Amino acid sequence: MVSSLRRAGLPVRVWNRDPAKARALTDTGAAAFDSPAEAARGADVVLTMLLDADAVLDVVRQAAPAAGTTWLQTSTVGVEGADRTVAAARELDLVLVDCPVLGTKEPAATGALTLLASGPEEARERLGPVFDALGAKTVWLGEAGAGSRLKLACNSWLFMLTTGAAQAIALARGLGVDPQRFLDAIEGGPVDSPYAHLKGGLMLSGEYPPSFALPGATKDARLIGEALRGAGVADRLTAAVLATMEAAAERVDDPAAVDLAAVVEGLRG
Repeated sequence: MVSSLRRAGLPVRVWNRDPAKARALTDTGAAAFDSPAEAARGADVVLTMLLDADAVLDVVRQAAPAAGTTWLQTSTVGVEGADRTVAAARELDLVLVDCPVLGTKEPAATGALTLLASGPEEARERLGPVFDALGAKTVWLGEAGAGSRLKLACNSWLFMLTTGAAQAIALARGLGVDPQRFLDAIEGGPVDSPYAHLKGGLMLSGEYPPSFALPGATKDARLIGEALRGAGVADRLTAAVLATMEAAAERVDDPAAVDLAAVVEGLRG
């Protein structure tokens, strides 16, 4: 995301809990700082992209942006987490735009994310250059918090696609059929999905370079389960997906180093 912002000519000041990761971004022309407060000082927009709501709230309080600063919150934090960010923005007198993103490593690097933006209407124009740099599509959804809610619905669909492809590939293999033929069969038809081919190709190769790493995926699945239960919708499908992800994580040495595509490992007896 920093690379995309810099390609658009936007000045960027960065901080990361791992200083080496922040310093690595200086090749883009971004400036790295040793604390959130230093990075946020004088910023027109403070953008947070962290693992969960606890990390987001801890960092934004450390950053202590000036009153009236626009806070672009892009992490996936769930319903309760989004409500906490709304409360924190009110407490700190920040203009919150709740804007989780759809897309993983490659779309982020190429400025092709989908942005699920929710917040005050007056922030739209101010954030236009930022959104143009980060994403291929922006969906505005009303009051802050709506973006985080829609993100859970979108990720629930993504997880069903991934685990569905994993099960189909595992079943084909178990029945003695080349699993590539599954992908060949759906290609171009009404049940085809580019994501099935993207993750399915990794499953067939047995190589799972991290794009959407397992710890983040399982965290999101837990948030989806909480949202389903809170909305009065049965969570049995997501519970099965989460159990499969956890089983896959147990089969690898470092879950943070492997992609969601490794979910196929959780289907093997």
